[in-house]
Amino acid sequence: MIFTSSGAGYHSESKAKEYKHACKRACQRAVDRLRAGGLALEAVTAALIELEDSPFTNAGTGSNLNLSGEIECDASIMDGKSLNYGAVGALSGIKNPVLVARRLLSETQKGKLSAGRIPPCFLVGKGAEQWAISHGIPACPSEKMTTKFSLSGYKRNKRKMELAEQVETKRKRQLCGHENDFGCLEPVGDIMVEGEENNSACLDTVGAVVVDREGNVAAAVSSGGLAMKHPGRVGQAAHYGCGCWAENARDVSLYSTAVSTSGSGEHLIRTMLARECSTAMQAENAHQALLEAMQNKFISSPFLAGEDCVLGGVIVLRCCTCGEVQRSEDIQALLVEFLWSHTTESMCVGYMSAQDSKARTHISRLPPGAVAGQSLAIEGGVCRLGTVSD
Repeated sequence: MIFTSSGAGYHSESKAKEYKHACKRACQRAVDRLRAGGLALEAVTAALIELEDSPFTNAGTGSNLNLSGEIECDASIMDGKSLNYGAVGALSGIKNPVLVARRLLSETQKGKLSAGRIPPCFLVGKGAEQWAISHGIPACPSEKMTTKFSLSGYKRNKRKMELAEQVETKRKRQLCGHENDFGCLEPVGDIMVEGEENNSACLDTVGAVVVDREGNVAAAVSSGGLAMKHPGRVGQAAHYGCGCWAENARDVSLYSTAVSTSGSGEHLIRTMLARECSTAMQAENAHQALLEAMQNKFISSPFLAGEDCVLGGVIVLRCCTCGEVQRSEDIQALLVEFLWSHTTESMCVGYMSAQDSKARTHISRLPPGAVAGQSLAIEGGVCRLGTVSD
C-alpha cells in the first residue's frame, strides 16, 4: 500500500485538481512497482520522483527559489527493514533529489570505503551534487527546474522584500531624527513574503510512506524549502527523525511504522516530529495516539514555547499481521492503518493498495472556526485483507 502527500499548507479550490492528480500519479507509480514485486524502498522512491516532477509541488521541478534566485532542495529516505537512511540538503543541479538520497542509502549498505572510511549518509551543497554526478545521477541546470510559477513568485517576493526594507529604513530615520512628533511611524503592515513559515498559503514538503507484500515499510520526503530562504538553509526534509521515519516491527507484539512530515521546517526539526509520531503509533488506539502526539509533541511542545503559530502535517502508516495468520508474508494477512493530521489550513493526500483499481485522493481541511497553527485536523482509514474503508 502507498500513502502520499503533496504538501501541508493551503490548497485553493482552483488548483485542487492539480494537487490531487499529482498524488494519484505518485500512488499509481508506486503500486506498479509493488505489483511487479518491488519492495517498499523501490515503491516509495517511484512515488517521490513523480511528486518531484510535478510543476505544482514545492519539490524538485517547481521548487521555491532562494534569496539568490536559485533552487536548493532537501530530501531523505528511510528503509524500515535495514533502518538505513540517506539524505541530501541544499542540493542544486539535480532534478530528483530523492534519487541521491536513495543512492546514499544503498551505498551505506555496501560497507566501508577504502582505508576503512565510513560512507556518508547525509551530504549537502556542492559536495552532494558532485557525489551524485560521480555516481551516475545526471546533472540538471536550475533553469530547467524553474517554472513560470516559481519565477513569478520569486519576483513578487523580491519586490515585497525591497518595499519592506524601504519602510524599515524610513522608520529608523524617523526614530533617529524625531521626524514624527507623535511617534506615529509608518507601519510595516502585511508586507509578507509568500512562503514564509507563518504563511500557511505555501505548500511545502511532499512525502510518501509504503508497505510492501512482505510487510516492509519505507518512507521518503522531498522539499524545495522556504521561499526566499538564505542559501545553504537545510529544512526538516533532510534531517534524521524530522522529515521521515520508517521502522519494521522487531517483535510480533509491535507495529511497523512509517511517517513523513510537511510544513514549517524549523518547527519540525525542533520537535523531531516524524520519530515522535512513529513512537506514538505503538499505542493501541492509533487515532488517539496521533492526536495526542500532534497536540503534546508539536502544538504544545516546550521546544516551541515561543511560537504562537505552529504549522505542520504528517502522514502515518502502521501495520501488523492479523492474529491468526501472523506467520504469513502475504499482504492479505496485514492490517494496515493510515492516518494524516495537520495544523495548516489544508493538506492533500492520496492512497492506494495493490488491490485497488485507482488511487483515492482527498484535500483535508481544518474544521470550521479552527485557527491554523493552533488547531489540528485528523483523519484516516484502514486497509484489511485487501479491502479499504474510511
